[in-house]
Amino acid sequence: MKKQLIFILVSGFFQGAGLAQEVSGEWTVDDIFGSSRFALKGLSSVQWLDGGRKFSYVAADTATGIRNLYLYTLADGKSELVVDGALLAPRADERPVQIASYQWSPDGKTILVTDSLPARKLKSGGNFGIYDVAAKTFRMLTNTHEHQEIIKFSPDGSKIGFVRSHNLFVLDLTSGRETQLTFDGSEDIINGGFDWVYEEEFAIIDGWMWSPDSRQIAFWRLDQSAVSKFPLVRYSKGDAHATVDVMHYPKAGDHNSLVSVGVVNIGTRQIVWLNLGENPDIYIPRIQWTKNPEFIAVQRMNRGQDTLDLILANVLDGTVKTILTETDTAWVEIEDNLTFLEKSDQFLWTSFRDGNTHIYLYERDGTLVRQVTRGPWDVTQLVGVNEKRKLTYFIATQASPRERHLYSVRFDGTGMRRLTREPGWHSVNIAPDYLTYIDTHSSAKTPTDISLRANDGTLIARLIENSIGIFGDSPMGDLSFFSFKTVDSVSLNGWMITPPGSDRSKKYPVLMYVYGGPGSQTVVDRWGGTRYLWHQMMAQHGYIIVSVDNRSSGGRGKSAMQGCHRRLGVRETEDHIESAKYLASLPYVDASRIGIWGWSGGGYMTCMALTLGAEYFKMGIAVAPVTDFRFYDTIWTERYMDTPQHNPEGYTETSPITYAARYKGNLMIIHGTADDNVHWQNTIVFVNELIRQNKPVQTMFYPGRTHSIRGDNATRHLYSVMTGYILEKL
Repeated sequence: MKKQLIFILVSGFFQGAGLAQEVSGEWTVDDIFGSSRFALKGLSSVQWLDGGRKFSYVAADTATGIRNLYLYTLADGKSELVVDGALLAPRADERPVQIASYQWSPDGKTILVTDSLPARKLKSGGNFGIYDVAAKTFRMLTNTHEHQEIIKFSPDGSKIGFVRSHNLFVLDLTSGRETQLTFDGSEDIINGGFDWVYEEEFAIIDGWMWSPDSRQIAFWRLDQSAVSKFPLVRYSKGDAHATVDVMHYPKAGDHNSLVSVGVVNIGTRQIVWLNLGENPDIYIPRIQWTKNPEFIAVQRMNRGQDTLDLILANVLDGTVKTILTETDTAWVEIEDNLTFLEKSDQFLWTSFRDGNTHIYLYERDGTLVRQVTRGPWDVTQLVGVNEKRKLTYFIATQASPRERHLYSVRFDGTGMRRLTREPGWHSVNIAPDYLTYIDTHSSAKTPTDISLRANDGTLIARLIENSIGIFGDSPMGDLSFFSFKTVDSVSLNGWMITPPGSDRSKKYPVLMYVYGGPGSQTVVDRWGGTRYLWHQMMAQHGYIIVSVDNRSSGGRGKSAMQGCHRRLGVRETEDHIESAKYLASLPYVDASRIGIWGWSGGGYMTCMALTLGAEYFKMGIAVAPVTDFRFYDTIWTERYMDTPQHNPEGYTETSPITYAARYKGNLMIIHGTADDNVHWQNTIVFVNELIRQNKPVQTMFYPGRTHSIRGDNATRHLYSVMTGYILEKL
């Protein structure tokens, strides 16, 4: 019976066209990127219900692709269909709504469903409706051609708030009446949402939130009228004239959006604007209601990102009080771990002030009670707070910087316990009653599986199992972790995949994979997805695949990460040169055939390696590279580099354009022409300098593709091109 239930559950969770098929022999790019044979099963859009005794999830029908909503009950381990996506049709003659997102009402009787596709003759998705669970009926609530997003029930379930065309609206579910709350939304003025750079670099999309009593809404307002604009030219088949999309994009040193925080009363529609200080050139990366609907917490950061204030604002008159300030000589990290306790006037906060990120307990007025965790490791996420038992649950690197595990600790800092046991990488979704959690786990050698566990880590049920056996009897290279010391005695961590059946008495070429950005890690004990499979495919072709984390990568503490401040990329490139030297010293490595490749920040590192480190790398592939930090955005770039006005030498020193004369050849640069993140400008300017230096370079562009280079066969084509270039040049 148990096996049968698991089979049903796994089948319901799986998204994709058919079960993964076994293959044998050497893999091809088509196997990995052109078919579903290596597709893994997953669990999508999980939401807890009934205090943690049930959870819901979305899964696509394998035959029709229609997304359905299922409900899993912990007591009996059974999964049942709750919403048949085929029935989510406003009228019998219309297509069903395709579930983009959903939210249960607070009483669990209805479900708010947002459509991912535009209705007939409409320009945009984002229309939404209500599904009655008991009656099994659905009704659309909006039918507009205007863009709608960030759609949420009020805490009392009586209203739905949403953003339409950069303005805030509220829909009353009893009367059906819409109320517009802001009126100045435009391409320049954004209410309840964010501009491009906030979304990208502060990882935030939701720009408004209900008060606990459902009577008010706090929201961001961004004025990007002074932000510089950047054109993205698009070419289409059958159209003799190109079109130009113009986006607001603040380059390093440019003007940012002016940010305000307002609190609007739903009944009166009156807005109180918070007093954020006299300096308008600031960031507001986070806001959060306290348990008292009269006060909201606001995190305010200066333009230099070395000072972060936590302020409490009175929403009745807009007055504010700073209760906590974090400062640093380099930069302060933004975290999502601020938690106000419900049963006391205290809050939890994370900071890396002592050299590692740890949890601190404060009184509401900002008085420090104690440091809760400490040690030469980092808390990466606070996932739950059980006030009744005075326990905090968090993810940390305590076991290893390559791994992530779930821990619990008492508010007084005692009784710290590791709850996940299997080596590797864990991410968890803990139930509201803190009795169970969903554990998503993988390792570098084993694909992701998902299980339901008790709060002490005991296994309750396997929800998703992805066996390594789905890859058939194809030979896979052995992956191992290693470390070595640089000339200045810094230990760097790496992983290595050797060709299947390799003979260490022979010599093999090496392909290095790099990212290299501050706080990032490629050397982790986690399943690497299709990129890992492609690396295995290249190992089948006889290449050793290696990745090394440079010293400013994550998991090494604050001082190591901040060593890149104001000269990002130079020391990191030297670390990868040292990696190439170390690899060249190994008896089974062909020192004359060491290549390197990377994407985005890794593309930048590849360009630096092929110029500043040209003596050590035979070839490189740079996908969507930054080539001059003057071309990148304000928030990310200035955090690590300061502005070009205050650090002109640093910007020159860190650009591969500066070292173009050293380049010897065998570099391929790949870019999407509509990349709104790292603009194609980066590749164009660098290639132009190589032309000026009379240096050979190969390029590949993807028309209309963005930073991810996806869609209409682009991914498969990209990896085919890269494979061919490596086989030819390395």
